[in-house]
Amino acid sequence: MSCFPLWSLIPFLLMLVSIAVLPAVLPRWWKSDRNKTILSILLSLPVLAIVLPCQPSLLWHSLLDYFSFLTLLTSIFVIAGGIYVKGEYAGTPLVNTMFLALGALLASFIGTPGASMLLIRPFLRANHLRKHRRHLIVFFIFVVCNTAGLLTPLGPPLFLGFLRGVPFAWTFNLFPQWLVVVGGLLLIFNIYDEFVFTKEELETHRALSEVVQARHPLRIEGAINCFYLLGFMGAIILSGYFGWPRGIQEAMLIAMALLSWYSTPSAIHRANHFHFSPVLEIAALFLGIFVTMVPALEILNARASTFGLTAPWHFFWVSGLLSAILDNAPTYMTFTAMASGLIGGSAENLNALLQSDAGQNLLAAVSCGSVFMGALTYIGNAPNFMVRSIAERHDMETPTFTGYMVYSVIILTPLFLLLTFIFFRG
Repeated sequence: MSCFPLWSLIPFLLMLVSIAVLPAVLPRWWKSDRNKTILSILLSLPVLAIVLPCQPSLLWHSLLDYFSFLTLLTSIFVIAGGIYVKGEYAGTPLVNTMFLALGALLASFIGTPGASMLLIRPFLRANHLRKHRRHLIVFFIFVVCNTAGLLTPLGPPLFLGFLRGVPFAWTFNLFPQWLVVVGGLLLIFNIYDEFVFTKEELETHRALSEVVQARHPLRIEGAINCFYLLGFMGAIILSGYFGWPRGIQEAMLIAMALLSWYSTPSAIHRANHFHFSPVLEIAALFLGIFVTMVPALEILNARASTFGLTAPWHFFWVSGLLSAILDNAPTYMTFTAMASGLIGGSAENLNALLQSDAGQNLLAAVSCGSVFMGALTYIGNAPNFMVRSIAERHDMETPTFTGYMVYSVIILTPLFLLLTFIFFRG
């Protein structure tokens, strides 16, 4: 049993509630990264007072995970920020669908934050002549920012599982689930965008397919960063394959980011409106999350059997719905710790989940729930708000928080029910 009292869960819960509530209640206060850092430190203090005398090694392990997590996000953010996709393509339904399909593949292999930042601007430019565009940003968030990031642990939340013993290639086993959801979304988008496109042609009495044809072919500036992307992917894959000691992978990722930063012309960073604010925000918030979740994970792991969550569909829906209203990274860690506890494993090493079919089913359910249902709201995953902000700066009207949820409930819920029936009903 855990040596931590139940009340030590409170700082972790307050941290998650703050992320969900404070941006709406105190928007101006929340914009300051200094205030976020102060919040993280204040909520961490009571946890430090408990963890250090009890199990200081758990805190050290969590801080190492925080460093690796932040290194991954910062590296891919810097490298993707050095690539500028210039020009336009034709914003027709078929071409838009193909572009989102490309985004789905990139999201799996460079992570959802990198793919989102790389592709959102050319996607907006391609559709700037469209009159009805609100649904375009919604489906971009559905596919590129969230659901497509299931196949590899190159981004949150699955990277945290990789750090705790889940092999790099294990997530390839989730390809059937990925295909059902991503393939379904692309099909629905193509049908809906075709309907909207045709309706707009009738409203404007013009052949819109001719108006939106691209005048400037797509080309990549800062192509040297594509090699750094390969180095980024190679560092993580080789680390997982050879089991390198902690630090080698991180050193390689930092090296790729530094090479990208110093070899990329400043004009490309300006064109991408590149700045470090998103990374600083993540660093401030996740410092508190990684510290406060230490006793929470241990308690949930030790008491997993008392929560009544036993079947894969339980873990899929509960982890998913909480990912929609909180951040999906700590939600993933919380429920993998519970799943590991059910089969006698630890919160620090998830390898026990891989030793049986039952454990793998639970791990698959948490992975799919955390990744897929981050798309249900703007606050479910960090790239969601980033993409919305960029779209609004490009004068694209985006749905309100409630309006976005209307789209997500109508479109995503049937897909998730289908996924439950096919894969997680046992």
